[in-house]
Formats: sequence, C-alpha cells, structure tokens
Amino acid sequence: MGVWLVSADVLAASRFTTSPLIETVNALGVLAARNPQPWERDWLARHRQAFRDRLQGDPFSTALARGMQSGEWLPVDLSAPPRPGDVTFDQELDRVRSVPPRVAKFDLAQSAGGRLPDALDVSDPAGAFADLLQWIWDHAVGADWPRRKRKYEADIVSRITVLGQRGWAAAIGGLAPEVRWLGDGQLQITVKDHPPIDLSRAELMFIPSSLRDWRVAWEYPARFAVVYPAAGMLAGSAAPLAPAPLRRLLGPTRAQILLLIGTPITTTQLAAVTGLALGTIGDHLRVLSDAGLAERHRSGVHVLYHRTPGGSQLLGLPANTGRSRLEDSPCCTRWAWPRSGRAWHWRPGAPGTAPGSASPGGRRRTRRARSEHR
Repeated sequence: MGVWLVSADVLAASRFTTSPLIETVNALGVLAARNPQPWERDWLARHRQAFRDRLQGDPFSTALARGMQSGEWLPVDLSAPPRPGDVTFDQELDRVRSVPPRVAKFDLAQSAGGRLPDALDVSDPAGAFADLLQWIWDHAVGADWPRRKRKYEADIVSRITVLGQRGWAAAIGGLAPEVRWLGDGQLQITVKDHPPIDLSRAELMFIPSSLRDWRVAWEYPARFAVVYPAAGMLAGSAAPLAPAPLRRLLGPTRAQILLLIGTPITTTQLAAVTGLALGTIGDHLRVLSDAGLAERHRSGVHVLYHRTPGGSQLLGLPANTGRSRLEDSPCCTRWAWPRSGRAWHWRPGAPGTAPGSASPGGRRRTRRARSEHR
C-alpha cells in the first residue's frame, strides 16, 4: 500500500484549512473536463462557453486543459498546498508566479511523461498558468468563493468535533474510502503498493473541496495535503436512501435527513446536501429531536446535529455506527504514486494515470531544480 510516515509531532501540528487556489485549480479541472458533479452543472453551463473563448488563441492554456482532460498530472510548483500565512487567492497566486521558468518547465515535462510539449515550452510557464487561474478566479470562482468557504468551514467544524470525540483515526478515516490511520505513524493514502514517503520534517494539512473524489498535493518536501470532498458539496444523485418503509412513515425528506446525520453536521451542510432551505431543515430537525431520534450540541459558534442510538436502530443500523454520506462517496479508482516529488492532481473520470514511483535519481534532479526556487 502507499503510506505517508507521520510522526506524533507532525500529526499534532496538522490542520484543516481552506485554499482558494486549490479551489480554482479544481474549477479548471471541471471546465477542462466538462465532467461536472450535479451541484456544478448550472455553474458549468454559465461559464463553459466563456472558458472555451478564453482558450482560443492561447496554445499554452489549451494544452494544459487538454492534459487535464486526458488525466495527466499538474506539476507541484504550480498548484501546491497553501503555506502558513496564505489566506487570500492573491497571496497563493503570487507564489505561483514566483516559480522560476526552469523549475516550472521541469515539472511540466515530468507531468507530460518526461518531455515538455512544444505548446507548454514558453518563456514563463508559471506566469502563463497564473494568468489562466486569474481569469478563472475573476470570471467563475471569486464571486462564489465566500459561499463555498462557508460550507468548507462548516465541514471543518464537524470534523474537528469528530476529532475531539473519537480521535485522529476517526477524523482521518472519514475523509475518503482508502485513507486510513494504520497506527505506528502510518497514514494510508492508497491501497496500491508504493514506496512510503517520510513526512517527519513536513507540514500536513487537510483541505475540503467541491470534488466528488479526493486527491493529494504536496510541495516536496515541506508540505503535504489531502484534498477531500466536503460533506456540504455531496449532493449527487448517488446519495444513499433511507429504507422505503421508513420513508413512508416519516416522509421521504425527514427520513433522508435522519440518514444524513449519522455524524455531527450543521444545518448549512444539510441544506447543501439536500437542496432544502435552512428553515425547512430546521423544522425537520425539530421534529426528529422531539421524537428522540436526533440531538444537538454546540461546538463554538456552530450547532451540530447527530442521530441518537434510537434513530440508528430505526434505520436498521447499529447504534452510533451508521455510515455518513461522506463515507459512502465513491473513491478514486486510478492512482499513481508520483515521481520526483510531483503533486497528484486527479480529476473525476480521468481515463489515464501518471507512471511510476520516485527513483533516487529522479529525486536528486528535483532537489537541484528546486534549489533555484529556494
């Protein structure tokens, strides 16, 4: 299996955070792949034609978009996790622009399988990529970022609650089907066999996103991140259904809410998952609470709802072990352990994978190239 070796100090200092740059890179993947999730279809319909127009006459951006559509990988230096102090999109984008041309070309070549395509061989690849991300932010993501960020922050609150109640193993185990805390300082990232990666001197973070599936990204060797699907975005048609008899007894909406509150969740998240108004969500939760099927508690400024043992039994689930909507999300099916410290950037439905695992020689080349950046 592929594991990250995480010391107690690294785990203690790890954090959940948001990243407008990661979100914009994700949006680029959606625009390029034309493979939206249900909650993104209206958004894609509004922005797809403008994005196509933006690509006209820009061979670099066209080649990048084509690469994402074919399942290729983006380079780490052009889409890395946020550094401490990075809060705004501009801060993260300035870091992208600062990547030296030699480093950017090296990473683009590695992403393309070892040879830099002619269309990507421009004088300032980082600047060209940053210009494309700036356009996407200005035209498609920036205005919607406050709404997305609120949902991500609500997701983080619920996960921190799980962390406080059940520990890191439970908090990490709910991120994605293959991600597991194995003990002895081992964080499983994928079930496929790959060499372990030592994070003893690195920063570890977890970043919620609008992706249906998860991916990982890193700025080798300092920062590693798991980018996971936020529960508030999982509104796909594949959502699990409550048993039919229970839907008839409680009504389909109320029964579905009972199913969705297997782990602590906010009304904001429930509204995102179900598409219902906050007032309607509140009415159903009050009925479930009055019936002893749900209960609430406060975590800071947030109010979290979760199912009681009686609610789980009514669903035919063991008390306090009902699977959440997040745990039922489909997993990434095409993994590749990246070479030379590159980040993974997988998009849903990608037909291909990147080759191989890191070789000692590849890592030496990466360090020499990146010494120029430092």
